[in-house]
Amino acid sequence: MAANQYCMKASTLYRHISRWIPLLSAILLLASISRAEETRQVLLWPEGPQGSEGKSGRGTIRLHEGRERIISNVHEPSMTVYLPETGIEAGAGIVIFPGGGHRELWSEHEGHNIAKWLNERGVAAFVVYYRLAREKESTYSIREHALADAHRAMRMAKNKAAEWRVDPSRIGIMGFSAGGELVALAGSIYDDGDLNAKDPLEHESSKPAFQIYVYPGGTMDVQPENDAPPAFLVSGHEDRQSVADAVTNLYQMFKKVGVSAEVHIYADTGHGFGLRERNVGPSSKWLERLHEWMDLKGFLHN
Repeated sequence: MAANQYCMKASTLYRHISRWIPLLSAILLLASISRAEETRQVLLWPEGPQGSEGKSGRGTIRLHEGRERIISNVHEPSMTVYLPETGIEAGAGIVIFPGGGHRELWSEHEGHNIAKWLNERGVAAFVVYYRLAREKESTYSIREHALADAHRAMRMAKNKAAEWRVDPSRIGIMGFSAGGELVALAGSIYDDGDLNAKDPLEHESSKPAFQIYVYPGGTMDVQPENDAPPAFLVSGHEDRQSVADAVTNLYQMFKKVGVSAEVHIYADTGHGFGLRERNVGPSSKWLERLHEWMDLKGFLHN
């Protein structure tokens, strides 16, 4: 009888502990992520950006399916720096804007996973947490605040190019979904910098060397000029019509003004595939196609 009671108590205790294991695992993962990311995360405006006065916070993290970071409440825009190992640098860099409808940032499969993949191939990567214009009660706008964050990230990558072992003339931008809308703006609206500015980062040009659109969202209310950066576009055939329209319209605009562009549209593929371990089929190889395109266009070599 005593043995049976002991077993029952042990079983009850195990059930209680089991309920807490997922939560404890998530807490430990968040702590690990935070410590690792803090060493690489730099503020775009250490003194605070215009339009965020009285607000603070690099972003609130929640976990999707126990592992994927989703970021919200960004008031201090930042950039997480991923550098390849010494000796394998290709000299190129990509500033990455995750998507999330301008309400949040799906930073894992549309950011950090991409950066790690690029690092393994010698490409530096910079994952940007930009301000969110459509988050509840947001006071930000896409064209004023998110675009300012995009420009600032590009200027910082160029300003730190020697320290980060990249060629400032071979730094491009990549955007997923809503981040693709930001790329459309940053790839069409840019400047040569202001040499009279007190802040040395503002001396740098905000123009990217190339632009990458991954299932881009938004209205794409832009008009590229004939000196716009070359473009790479990728999406799924089963995605919503607005994304198909965005990809088609962008390609036609680039074609019209003589800007080089390559397009990949994958059958039986929807929205938001990014880079996950569970991805299978031809669309899971889109990064290989991007890498080939970068090599073809001369961004992977001097």
